[in-house]
Amino acid sequence: MERDSEPLLSNRNPKGGLKTLPCILANEAFERVASFGLLPNMIFYLKTRYNMETATATNLILVWNAATNMLPVAGAMVADSYVGRYPMIGFGSIASLLGMILLWLTTLFPEATKPTTFQFMVLYASFGFMTIGAGGIRASSAAFGADQVINTGDNNLKKSGVLQSYFGWYNVAITGSYIIAVTCIVYIQDHLGWTVGFGVPVVLMFLSAISFFLASPFYIKEKPNSNLLIGLVQVAVASYKNRQLNISSQATDDVMYYRRKDSNLLMPSDKLRFLNKACIIRNPEQDLTPDGKALNPWRLCTIDQVEELKALIKVIPIWSTGIIFSINVSQGTLGALQAKTIDRHLTRNFEIPAGSLGLFMMLTLTLWIALYDRVIIPIASKIRGKPSYLNTKLRMGIGLILSTSSMATWAIVESIRRDRAIKQGFYNDPTGIVDMSFVWLLPHNIMTGLSEAFFAVAQNEFFYCELPKSMSSIATSIGHVGVSLSNLVASVILSTVDCVSSIGGKESWVSDNLNKGHYDYYFWFLAGLSAVNIMYYLYCSKSYGPLKLEANDLFNPDSSDDRDE
Repeated sequence: MERDSEPLLSNRNPKGGLKTLPCILANEAFERVASFGLLPNMIFYLKTRYNMETATATNLILVWNAATNMLPVAGAMVADSYVGRYPMIGFGSIASLLGMILLWLTTLFPEATKPTTFQFMVLYASFGFMTIGAGGIRASSAAFGADQVINTGDNNLKKSGVLQSYFGWYNVAITGSYIIAVTCIVYIQDHLGWTVGFGVPVVLMFLSAISFFLASPFYIKEKPNSNLLIGLVQVAVASYKNRQLNISSQATDDVMYYRRKDSNLLMPSDKLRFLNKACIIRNPEQDLTPDGKALNPWRLCTIDQVEELKALIKVIPIWSTGIIFSINVSQGTLGALQAKTIDRHLTRNFEIPAGSLGLFMMLTLTLWIALYDRVIIPIASKIRGKPSYLNTKLRMGIGLILSTSSMATWAIVESIRRDRAIKQGFYNDPTGIVDMSFVWLLPHNIMTGLSEAFFAVAQNEFFYCELPKSMSSIATSIGHVGVSLSNLVASVILSTVDCVSSIGGKESWVSDNLNKGHYDYYFWFLAGLSAVNIMYYLYCSKSYGPLKLEANDLFNPDSSDDRDE
């Protein structure tokens, strides 16, 4: 077809396209630079400037972090139901900037033995505005960027792998922000003080907000078609109210379904059929107004509303497989404790900070995405003579396998480190440096980075492609709920392991003294949970059925060029 010979991003719509992505991605990246850059040293700031106890400061940071991960879902609901993605990102940018300015102002307060109520109010307000800002930006940024890429008048863009490439580079941008935060921002705070260290994120956020708004004329700005949240609730209520209706397993001509005027759906899908009762017109004279609208939307919903709720319910099992995955990724603090006990010298005069070994994970993620997008996919496409890429579900499965392998590798390395520590006389001295290079920890970090590159990127793409277009913001923010929930589950698992393993006066597996404890057993336990999670994922993946866009997948035997025609 002649259309296939057009440039990949030929843009019949003068708006959108690649030219808008730098402003969109930079906006979220700089917001995350501030968040990531503030977290490592925040406990020291609260203890020195506000005289908080360690437990109080830690709990405050945990609450702030949890809220920052949860609020994007609320922001996504508001964006998809009421205001749209562009206004939501704009609002979030202003809120983030205001929060960073307030936090910077706290550095100008003189140190005091007992901070005033006003000083605490400014601190809490800064956290609140930054949390609201993160909710606004992270709720819609990824979906808004995807809108610019795929809404260019060419429906084959999804099949050609552009969307997959976009989500890959989106993760690279977020990874880059993390690298900048834990190196440059933390370094500035350590060497130039709090005022400069908190002032730099303010400048970066100001520049990104300005660039985002200046590019406003070039954006594709889609408006929400309906109140999504209320619509989902209406479907649940309507299906319950109409529960007495009998639905045949086969479609019949005498069943009428309520359709939205601009909808392409003629009838609901056969999955979760009990929800179809919400869109059946029982009596047109009693259910519809003279102009064809539902007389009671809490008893009669559109087919689109029903399919939106079905789609959300359908992705939940695969979404849940990401909880164990995120638990594995969240073990970074234990990695820092472990790294502190071994030789981290890169050269004779340069020692890598214990908390910076996570950079190898991020660098692996970035390098793999670049290799996959710029080398592997072009070569595979050239060999097959058509655009080819890995199936989304296959990439998620590979990511889970790599995550399990990384935990098993970590357990083996920790067992070796502990044995060496005991042999070298450090059983009672957790601060002793074991004669063991940090290179031993690189396989774990590299495999964790690869698992992120496969699973996290593919899961974001999976949500965006499988959920209806009206739920795009929710699709790209639903992962934040998993991350937040995984933090809570990880805390419960750690506390349970600590309690159970210390029964009978035994030394806990997760003892404060790494050499007395058995962190290798704890890592093996997480590896076991991950192995079970793989089996659960295989079941969920098979139950889910085929994806909407599986044509041209590199390892999909049923793929064909005209599958979606």
